[in-house]
Amino acid sequence: MSFNVPYPADYGGVIDVFYRIKALCELGVEIHLHAFTYGRPESDELEKYCSSVKYYHRDVGIVSALGARPYIVQSRNNKDLLTDLAKDDAPILLEGLHCCSVLESLREAGKERRVFVRAHNVEHEYYSRLADVERNFFKKVYLNSDARKLRVYESILTKADVVFAVTEADADHFRKIGCEKVLLMPSSHHDDEVVSKTSSGCNNGYAIYHADLSVSENIKAVEYLSDVVFARCNCRFVVAGRNPSEALRYKLSLLPNVRLVANPDDEEMRILISDAQVQILVTSFSTGLKLKLLNSLYAGRHCLVNSMMVAGTRLGDVCTVADTAEDLLDSLLRLMNTPFTEEEIERRRSLLGSLYSNRANAAILLGEL
Repeated sequence: MSFNVPYPADYGGVIDVFYRIKALCELGVEIHLHAFTYGRPESDELEKYCSSVKYYHRDVGIVSALGARPYIVQSRNNKDLLTDLAKDDAPILLEGLHCCSVLESLREAGKERRVFVRAHNVEHEYYSRLADVERNFFKKVYLNSDARKLRVYESILTKADVVFAVTEADADHFRKIGCEKVLLMPSSHHDDEVVSKTSSGCNNGYAIYHADLSVSENIKAVEYLSDVVFARCNCRFVVAGRNPSEALRYKLSLLPNVRLVANPDDEEMRILISDAQVQILVTSFSTGLKLKLLNSLYAGRHCLVNSMMVAGTRLGDVCTVADTAEDLLDSLLRLMNTPFTEEEIERRRSLLGSLYSNRANAAILLGEL
């Protein structure tokens, strides 16, 4: 059961869902997909991988925000969905705490049906961090309110047969709140193999930051990089992503060495990542696993990150980690002149193939069905 229509796979959570569906299908699993529609249309593409696909309305009205349940949960509390799920006894995978009203209803009714939850984040921590960087007063109030509700509600996860966490740090958290079985299952993603290209490191390339530019976390990251790196270096930079605000467009337009690519399609984004000499990715959040980093490691060259970006993972082993402004700038200048070699590519293949491949992740889930 998906919190949103998982195709097109063009942002973090739905990328994870779609490529998990695709990998499970390739392993011969029969999938009956139940998905909420939220700002995205129904998709024929999903029928290539699923035996059936059913869609449900998400109640985004104000009433859903007033109850004790978190808004992301209450707005997906749907009686038709429960009726459809009762038509068979297949195991249920709930994508995110968002979908856990199903788990709540089944356990309250005394149903022993196998239910798994894919936890995309420690949601209350994620919402608290979003609130910290949100500038709109009313959005900040909402985010803080739902963070409190999510902290209380996450105890529902203790009623799941298995919780699948994206990082070891998240897995430790779920064990501490009483979940009996927690397994690490990193995010699924676009790539099946490392396709990074080598380079000579002649300092005539560019560095790229890419993300959903409508998300406050990513806006803050771009603003930080603009001030401490882009404005202090004569390197060329590309900032690419969805729906940048006018304010962000203006800020970047003041920097002659920065090119903004707004709303690139999948192919254009892949080319931008592949051709860059350095992927520069920073965050102030340590929750979850950053899919943009996995995309960069599978398709890009040098990855320059801060420690928050790789927290709770082993991905720091194949990245350059720098946390201060000076270290970021020094590391960037060095990497722009450092060849990216076949040896680096093989190091990535070794790590990513064993821990982060889509088929390996799908096999973890398949082992519990």
